[in-house]
Amino acid sequence: MIRVLASRWQGSVLVCGKCSKKLDGGFGEKGRTSLVKLLRQALGVKKGRKADRGVVEVKCLGVCPKNAVVMVDGARPDRWMLVPAGADVDEVVATLTEHENLPSPSPPPASLPLP
Repeated sequence: MIRVLASRWQGSVLVCGKCSKKLDGGFGEKGRTSLVKLLRQALGVKKGRKADRGVVEVKCLGVCPKNAVVMVDGARPDRWMLVPAGADVDEVVATLTEHENLPSPSPPPASLPLP
């Protein structure tokens, strides 16, 4: 039997852990803080399911950019963001919160049926 737990999350952000590990932090004043930690601080996120929003570090998203971290906003899974090392956290948070104003990328062309 599958159990369902209630959560207060209004959204979630997935951050690639492999990219973060390659940068060895890469963010913050001294460049030693991980993007996950800075996002949690900037968004005021608490730990666990009782938080308003979740910031989750996942294993690998498979994009693997150089000198950047891949991030996916759960509210806009069609837009994957590449956050360069040393990027301003306020800019990253602004990108997450302005998702209503940005158009979605065009969908891939539909395949034609075979005759």
